[in-house]
Amino acid sequence: MKTVLITGFEPFGGESVNPSWEVVSGLDNAIIDGCRVVARQLPCVFGESLSVLNAAIDALSPSLVLAVGQAGGRTDITVERVAINVDDARIADNQGQQPIDVPIVADGPAAWFSTLPIKAMVVAMRNAGIPASVSQTAGTFVCNHVMYGLLHKLRDVPAVKGGFIHIPYLPQQAAQHPGAPSMAAETVRRALEVAIVTALQLESDIAVTGGATH
Repeated sequence: MKTVLITGFEPFGGESVNPSWEVVSGLDNAIIDGCRVVARQLPCVFGESLSVLNAAIDALSPSLVLAVGQAGGRTDITVERVAINVDDARIADNQGQQPIDVPIVADGPAAWFSTLPIKAMVVAMRNAGIPASVSQTAGTFVCNHVMYGLLHKLRDVPAVKGGFIHIPYLPQQAAQHPGAPSMAAETVRRALEVAIVTALQLESDIAVTGGATH
């Protein structure tokens, strides 16, 4: 049976929970589209997060790797298009590191694009009644760090698809951030299930608009 590796993060930035791990942990050992899902938690730490991720990839030899992270303030499930080769932390990570303008991989390319069918995943989630969109930036914190490192590791393994999805706050978090949007854990879980099925079934993306004017 093929394996899907899905990751979420520990809480950071003063939050008591991280919606990515709250939802992703519930998918551990699930069977989706004939594949076994394995969930792993990543530390919200530059460097260490990639060490944990790379060890999981080496141990599991997955067919698909989907990293998930919190994007408080976003309204949709957002499928990331690209990761850039820079750490530029607005806040410190969970070990107090706050790199500024530091390359993730010293000799790496400026950016790596997701190898997931990102537009098809968005369309499938919308068809399931879930707000979703393509995101043009994964930021410059640990989420972008993980996405870039993941795609750099998979650069010579074209059979393994990889990418990143950002999710909104959970309602209990939004209650502490008046005016912030949120999404129920059950909805996020369904979105991730749809995303996994779509990524497993499609070899290439669809040609629909997913761009932005700014």
